[in-house]
Amino acid sequence: MAKTFYHFLMKFRHPNPKDSISMFANHAYEDHSFPKISIDYHEISSYLELNGSYMENMAVFDEAWDIYLMTEG
Repeated sequence: MAKTFYHFLMKFRHPNPKDSISMFANHAYEDHSFPKISIDYHEISSYLELNGSYMENMAVFDEAWDIYLMTEG
């Protein structure tokens, strides 16, 4: 079974993030309502569009999702 997107994203957490995916990972970690068990693009995307005020740009999510699919899919 593939990792959830959240579990995948957590490998990008960093105390001093130097890129947008690491910043996204740090914020998702602090977001207690993030859909942690989801593997569905639309569910996570919708959540972020409605609740992800920390997202500077949804393109960051799309980039992270593409990496997720390449490595976990």
